[in-house]
Amino acid sequence: MVSAALKDAQSLFTPVTVYSLLACAAQFAVGYILAQIWGRKCSGTDRWVLVWLFYDAIVHITLEGPFVYMSLVGTVATSDNIFAELWKEYGKADERWLHSDPTIVSLELLTVVLDGILALVLVYAIVKDKHYRHFVQITLCVCELYGGWMTFCPDWLAGSPNLNTDHWLYLWIYLVFFNGVWVVVPGLLLWQSWLSLKRLHPSYQAPKKRK
Repeated sequence: MVSAALKDAQSLFTPVTVYSLLACAAQFAVGYILAQIWGRKCSGTDRWVLVWLFYDAIVHITLEGPFVYMSLVGTVATSDNIFAELWKEYGKADERWLHSDPTIVSLELLTVVLDGILALVLVYAIVKDKHYRHFVQITLCVCELYGGWMTFCPDWLAGSPNLNTDHWLYLWIYLVFFNGVWVVVPGLLLWQSWLSLKRLHPSYQAPKKRK
């Protein structure tokens, strides 16, 4: 029983698996460091928002950007480079990323170009306390949520033929966690924008003025 579990773990945690998870941790660490540097004058909450935005932009540009390039000139499955190895690892959970699925590539094109730029614009807006901060924040969050929905909904409607949910690593880490953060965090940021815009509305401010 123990031997079978050990063999299963060894088959899951290959060197590429470890390198992939470490790369994600390194991207988050860089985002955290950048947020502390650029967000020194921001509130504690906004510094954490900056951590997410830097991480978001880093992932879109340095990880998803190469995916788009490989998918336009060929496929991840036929590519041979360090980025292809990372995506081949994720492809064990979702095969569509290996074979240039048109829906996935279309969404990633939008994500890399639009979401990557919006994340950096939002960083600037927060750091410089610009009036358009929440307009950009809402736009980015809606784009992220739309991207997540369109990534998985078509496959769910087809019975999830491309998703591998047999192993906890592929289901809970690759599919649920790494995609779930792009649902939970944008959702929280939308709530933050809602509360901020509500406080600016005259009907919210009027009772305070009468006191």
